[in-house]
Amino acid sequence: MYVDYHVHLEEGPYPLRWWTRTAEALLSFRQTAGQKHALEWMEDLSDQMNRRIKQGAYSRVWLDLYRKRAKELGLSHVGIVDHLYRFKEFKPYFEANINLGDDELGRMQKLWLDQVCCTSIDAFVSFIQEQKPIWESDGIDLRLGIEADYFSGGEAVLAPLIRQYPWDHVIGSVHFVGGWGFDNPDTQSRFAETDLRLLYRDVFQTVEEAISSGLFDIIAHLDNLKVFGHRPEEEQLLPYYQRIAQLLRQHDTATEINTGLFYRYPVKEMCPSPSFLRVLREQGVPITTSSDAHFPDHLGSFLPEARKALKAAGYTEIVTFEKRVRREAALQ
Repeated sequence: MYVDYHVHLEEGPYPLRWWTRTAEALLSFRQTAGQKHALEWMEDLSDQMNRRIKQGAYSRVWLDLYRKRAKELGLSHVGIVDHLYRFKEFKPYFEANINLGDDELGRMQKLWLDQVCCTSIDAFVSFIQEQKPIWESDGIDLRLGIEADYFSGGEAVLAPLIRQYPWDHVIGSVHFVGGWGFDNPDTQSRFAETDLRLLYRDVFQTVEEAISSGLFDIIAHLDNLKVFGHRPEEEQLLPYYQRIAQLLRQHDTATEINTGLFYRYPVKEMCPSPSFLRVLREQGVPITTSSDAHFPDHLGSFLPEARKALKAAGYTEIVTFEKRVRREAALQ
């Protein structure tokens, strides 16, 4: 069974490179009028992009590109998620937990949050639910998920959210430490100013709290702090890997092998690292496969390599989800 349980329809912010990357995604699926790079070609592409922007990410036209790609790849399950920080209803949650102060980092992150927090959770949920029968007619199970940032003490906000909507799977993730969004390329200089051992300790402690909260079906990209290649020696991290794997097993929580860092970020390595993956397998932690795609042409990226890595670590099964019920499936 081939599955991709961590797929986004859109991210933001919206600089010119977002327009360019979205246009590239459209071009990978559609013909345009005229000779490439001729004026007629650009006019047609601009018309397509104008429709894409006006329709937004929650449109069947855009989602159908993901469906087409899923059929080409032979995927049986696709889990569409959105970041919690995209939803206006949860902007106060992030305002309370990340640095938005009157310093360089705070001003940068305030601008970022204002730019990405631009849609409604109800629109997302209703859209994906409406599209499920269309995908089912193609033999693909479309799943509704959410990727929720976990902050220490965030249970009071997250628990009602999780109960309120008909999720198939709930993903917990950690992207911030001490109020700093560490995977933002514009802030990566802060790594050089930080004791990496203490930084990893703090992030992994938050991951442990997320697991212990019992809120999540999947904990995402466990070691994404390595995003820009800053990390201590792997031997120093092994005790954290052991502790996290034990907690995942204790709380019967799954994780993922996520290829996003491999093809989108400088570290060029999947999450988790090979040694982390072996520890997870030794502890019998359930796992699924995820591309962390943000565009339709990225759906399923490097999942064959992810399955190969799982087999090398000793996995023979992956897990799927429906209405928050986890099931095992053979790793092919």
